[in-house]
Amino acid sequence: MKNLKLSILLLFCCFTLVSFQDPAATPAQKVTPEEIKELLNKAEHSINTMQFDRAQEELTQSLEMARSIDHKRYIALVSSILARMYQVRHEFDKGVTELERAISIQRNINDEEGLAYSYVLFGKLFYSKQNYDRAIKYFDLAADYFEKHDNEEQLGLIDLNKAILYMNVPDKRDLANNLMDNARVRLKESNNNYELSRWHYYKARIHMLEGDYAEAEKVAKGALGIAQGDGFIGMTMYSYGMLSDIAELRNNPQQALEYLKKANAVRDEVFDMNKEALASETNERLGVDALKSTVDELTIQNAEQERTLKVNKLTTILSVALITILSLLTLSLYKNNNLRARANELLQKKNSELTLAKENAEKASMAKAQFLSTITHELRTPLYAVTGLTHLLLEESPTESQKEHLNSLKFSGEYLLSLINNILDLNKLEANKVEVVNSTFNLEKRISDVLIALKNSADEKKTKLHFKFDESIPKKLIGDPLKVSQILINLIGNSIKFTEDGDIWINVKKIKQQDKNVYLQFEIKDNGEGISKEKQKAIFENFTQGSTQINRKFGGTGLGLSIVKNLLSLLDSEVELESELGEGSQFTFDLKFEAPEGEIVEKPVAPSIDESKLTNDIMIDKRILVVEDNKINQMITRKILEKNKVICDVADNGSIAVEKVKNNHFDLILMDIHMPGISGIEATIQIRKFNEEIPIIALTAVTLDESLDEFYLNGFNDIIPKPYKTEEFFHKINKYLAARETTV
Repeated sequence: MKNLKLSILLLFCCFTLVSFQDPAATPAQKVTPEEIKELLNKAEHSINTMQFDRAQEELTQSLEMARSIDHKRYIALVSSILARMYQVRHEFDKGVTELERAISIQRNINDEEGLAYSYVLFGKLFYSKQNYDRAIKYFDLAADYFEKHDNEEQLGLIDLNKAILYMNVPDKRDLANNLMDNARVRLKESNNNYELSRWHYYKARIHMLEGDYAEAEKVAKGALGIAQGDGFIGMTMYSYGMLSDIAELRNNPQQALEYLKKANAVRDEVFDMNKEALASETNERLGVDALKSTVDELTIQNAEQERTLKVNKLTTILSVALITILSLLTLSLYKNNNLRARANELLQKKNSELTLAKENAEKASMAKAQFLSTITHELRTPLYAVTGLTHLLLEESPTESQKEHLNSLKFSGEYLLSLINNILDLNKLEANKVEVVNSTFNLEKRISDVLIALKNSADEKKTKLHFKFDESIPKKLIGDPLKVSQILINLIGNSIKFTEDGDIWINVKKIKQQDKNVYLQFEIKDNGEGISKEKQKAIFENFTQGSTQINRKFGGTGLGLSIVKNLLSLLDSEVELESELGEGSQFTFDLKFEAPEGEIVEKPVAPSIDESKLTNDIMIDKRILVVEDNKINQMITRKILEKNKVICDVADNGSIAVEKVKNNHFDLILMDIHMPGISGIEATIQIRKFNEEIPIIALTAVTLDESLDEFYLNGFNDIIPKPYKTEEFFHKINKYLAARETTV
């Protein structure tokens, strides 16, 4: 409001000064259409040279002159040229508004030439807004008029604009080239250097898209020469930018940098030249008749008032000068505040966009992690049925052809299980859901357990496992035993897969010990296939193997070593690889542990027995309770056990299981976790209140690294994840049955 008052006061003083002049001394000069046309041509040239301040002034003056003689055609043409300036400045919505105003006038006065000019501009605006169908429609409307009047130059410009539209569409690149050639022929006699520089620029762009960088550079220099010769500063800037891109594509970074610096220098020149136009909104007053009417009324009122006043001329001049100075200061402050407000608004908008993008990325990551976790968990139950029924069918004396098919089915089930486990592990590592859980454990025994689990796979490959453990390493260490096991299972399993009729050495030695900290080096070495030098860096990436031939020969997902890399990163370590193709591989990594002080309560373990002498005979006539709510799983587990002469009983949920254990004698319990009513964990807690001796093994599809500690703390002796390998299933049952007999 304060600024409005100052503006009105300034106008008032100006009219006061004018009133003292002799009316006869300033006769009104009649405006001619030729003067308006010349001024509009200057405005177009100012737009071509990106002098928007000057173009704004010339358009404003042209509009006032056209209105003074009520020349509708030039009033409309001012709006069309103003729309072109908005298009160059990427203010597309304002450009559309001005063109709609121009076209409305041109249709009323039946100005076909003006309409054709506006249609071309509409096509450019819709192309800039990526509405290509409407752009082509308006180009065609303009072409109809120019064809009717044999205007080759304008038809050449339409061909040029269509070519620009089509050149980024790969399957229409040939059409774009043809249109560019047509445009060149039609513009041959043209003096419109601005459009000729545009033709060279976009022809060079097409050569660059087609990979012809030498020709692209040559044509781009042509565009630059025309632009510099006529002072087309925008085309000069764009040409330098494209020459920089071409130099970079031709592996000439020095020249690319020089062109880029020149482009930036021109850009700064454009900015400095148009600060006022970019900072103010004065251009919005064009076409606003209400404001002009108000100013005219104020002018008349002030003129009438000034004629009645006889004030000192010198006082008036001094007052006007003072008010002018104050107005300029106010305008300066207003512009500075306006710029600051725009900058703050832009910053807030960008911050909001970044925050939203970050939230969306986090939501997408969470959704992916949740989906993979759910789908892999749900796959385990039907997969358990597949592997279990396959085992049962193999035990029922199938024919040789049936046995071959069943063995293939068994292998496929085990492969799918491995894939599910690897994907789930990798998904949790990438989602940062895996945490280091330290506990006290016997490292030598932990590694021995891993080797026992992998022994069958090694025997199938006729490969020998050699384990050497440094005797100076403390028996008990504090660390994350599960992560160590996962790393070793993946590395040793990888060596077994690629080593046939060979040897694998697993060596663990102490590097140093500082106070409680023990530093160990792990080495897994084999004499198998080996890895080529060029593949050694990529081998730790997701879904990557040594070669396509290796993948076809040995199978696998290519996830094992990626999981190893991520787990070691979690433990502040990294794996080193030494390998020669055909001679084998050696994986080495270091880990830090702590030596515990005093006695620490460990997780329950079975008594020490010679596991190599265990057989399924120990299960004969043993009573085992299977706690499982899924009927198919009940049937499979029961049949597998009864095949080995086990006396098997089934409980559908945790409550029934607790009652059966209270009232019956069992040698071992296989406990599912997720069941209706009380869960397997709650049932185990209740059983332990009156029976601490009976072995309870979790038979569940949950992921081990999520619930391992919770199982042990609540009374479970061990865990068998579903679906399982039958050998592992029998091995753990036999181990605890043997341990129970030894205790008894």
